[in-house]
Formats: sequence, C-alpha cells, structure tokens
Amino acid sequence: MKKIIKGCKKGDLKAQEELYRLFAPKLFGVSLKYSRNYHEAEDNLQEAFLVIFEKIHQYKNKGSFEGWLKRITMNTALQTYRKQSVFRIVDEESIKEAQEVTLREEEVSLDFLLKIIQELPDRYRMVFNLYVLDGYSHKEIADFLNISEGTSKSNLARARQNLKRKLEESQTLIRFVK
Repeated sequence: MKKIIKGCKKGDLKAQEELYRLFAPKLFGVSLKYSRNYHEAEDNLQEAFLVIFEKIHQYKNKGSFEGWLKRITMNTALQTYRKQSVFRIVDEESIKEAQEVTLREEEVSLDFLLKIIQELPDRYRMVFNLYVLDGYSHKEIADFLNISEGTSKSNLARARQNLKRKLEESQTLIRFVK
C-alpha cells in the first residue's frame, strides 16, 4: 500500500488507478449513505477521488489510510449538502425526541431498511446516518453540517419518526397481503 500511496503522491496515473480499483467499492458505500440516489453517489465518489488525489500529499502515513479516505468521501458528500442549504434552523423548544425505532432482523430486510433510509429527506438522512450509522455526537454533526445541536437532534427525531411510520406501513401492507 505504501508503494501505491507514494506513487499517487508523485502523480503516477497507474498508482492512482490501483488506489481507485482497491477502494472505490468501499468508498462508494460511504458515498451512497450520504447521497440521494445512486447517480449522485457516483458523482460524489468521483469528486472525493479528485480531492483524495489532490490532497494525498497531506497523508503522513499515520493512522488508518482507509479511514482517511472514508473521511474525505464523507466530507465531500456533506459539502454538497452544505452548498445546497438543505438544513433549516429549528427552535430549541420545538424539539421532541421520537421513540427509538427498534427492529428485529427477521421483520425487515436490510435492503428494505437501506431503501427507506435513502428515501428520507436529505437533512434527516444526513443526520440519521452520521448519528446512528457512524456514531457521531450531535455536537460533531452540528460542526460537520454547520447547524445547531438542536437542529441535529430535531432532524434525528424526525428521521426516526419517518422511518417508524414507513416500517409500520410496510408491516400493515404485509398483514394486508397475507
């Protein structure tokens, strides 16, 4: 891996191609979590690789290289949303925490769960992914997205409400079809 990184730092196209081949599938998964759809995830991934190749000289061979790549990919996708101003400011007093969405594996397929997460409004999906899937705190999310902690909490609560409603609707539909 050090040879590939060194080659990328020198601008070697073969090394860049090898890096892309090795990491594009994993990084596409990261990009997809923060994108509205498959096409947008592809665009964000390409942008992320442009940033990676531009800034690879900043990687000092300390810490996880894959983690560094994932962070750039996530930040690239988040930057898309910052530019689009998809977040709205919410009054702290209007925040209501939603019930936790509890799932049992046998009830919902992973594909269905990912599909309904993907269908969340952008601001809810971003906060949900950062908080639930990636384990960031509301303070960190607020810093990433340039929003208040209260807005982060509110968007998470609303994301959970939406997911819960969609899960309940799918269970109702399953019972109806049976």
